[in-house]
Amino acid sequence: MDGNNDVCIPVSENKSEQVHGQVSIEKEFDYSQRGQWLRAAVLGATDGLVSVSSLMMGVGAVKQDARAMFLTGFAGLVAGACSMAIGEFVSVYSQRDVEVAKMKRDKKISGNEEESEKEALPNPIQAAAASALAFMLGAIMPLLAAAFIVDHKVRLGVVVATVSLGLVVFGWIGAVLGGSPVVKSCFRILVGGWMAMAITFGLTMGIGSTVM
Repeated sequence: MDGNNDVCIPVSENKSEQVHGQVSIEKEFDYSQRGQWLRAAVLGATDGLVSVSSLMMGVGAVKQDARAMFLTGFAGLVAGACSMAIGEFVSVYSQRDVEVAKMKRDKKISGNEEESEKEALPNPIQAAAASALAFMLGAIMPLLAAAFIVDHKVRLGVVVATVSLGLVVFGWIGAVLGGSPVVKSCFRILVGGWMAMAITFGLTMGIGSTVM
């Protein structure tokens, strides 16, 4: 008998496929998380832009004083940033508590996996800071646009023009991140911003004319 007893050991490719699949899932999750953060930042900046500019337009409807208009916008910036930060902190912290409780129920936190699992949890402080900064980024635009203009009508026009440009930019960014049509997204956000400023301007002017 010839000793030709070759032993063929089948090598399973399942392990490599599992590793590849795990890496793909992790990358997909990472990009998804980044997209969510970017969309949240765009929404926060849009909120700051629209709310502060609407406040300034409302005050501008009854007062021609540039100082009053600027201080109102600045107060709106500070109040809005604090409100966004607190709201985001509470929301993300609640979400974190829910996820921690779920992981404990599923017994996912154990041994060396504890730190890696905790790192994947949302950070409330980071979320609050990002939300506040995004709001301030949008709110600072109408403030800077109106800060150095003396003429009242020109100041109002510059605020509207600056806000319109900012809304188009934010709408474009949001459309790119969300994969939606750019023109429709920009149009929706632009019309929404115009409506917010127009309603605030008109109602404040109407109330101011009857009260003052």
